[in-house]
Amino acid sequence: MSKKSKKSKKPDNQICSNKKARHEYFIEETFEAGLSLQGWEVKAIRAGKMSITEAYIIFRNGEAFLFGAHIQPLISSSTHVSPDSIRTRKLLLNRREIDKLYGAVNQKGFACVPLSCYWKRSMVKCQIALAVGKKQHDKRKTLKDRDWERDKQRGFKQHLD
Repeated sequence: MSKKSKKSKKPDNQICSNKKARHEYFIEETFEAGLSLQGWEVKAIRAGKMSITEAYIIFRNGEAFLFGAHIQPLISSSTHVSPDSIRTRKLLLNRREIDKLYGAVNQKGFACVPLSCYWKRSMVKCQIALAVGKKQHDKRKTLKDRDWERDKQRGFKQHLD
């Protein structure tokens, strides 16, 4: 029997994730949104050329857009078009979801950030979240708690051996 290698911890259907968002924000509520993409973008995403670490969500004319997501174009698939790697991409959400997100961002001071992108059937989905920014002491406390949990688990493993 062969064991899976521990190098890749992301699931098979995950394209990319925004680990920085979980460090910078308290996540209040998450939503699933579709992405409106062009053909060359889908091919590049299949090749693993997408990054959302600097991306965020903006609202214009009652619609939500993913701004700052970087999709590096493939040389072979984008010969007939002039690709823009960081163009603004439309998010496909229900009207109620857009209204809820827009109200929370503009009235309550929340931030709307993408957490991850993944495949669902043959479509690209983006998990977005309503979030509140962390202060510096909150970030330190989170790191301290994570280290404590890790040390606690190590201690239990040593006592079991």
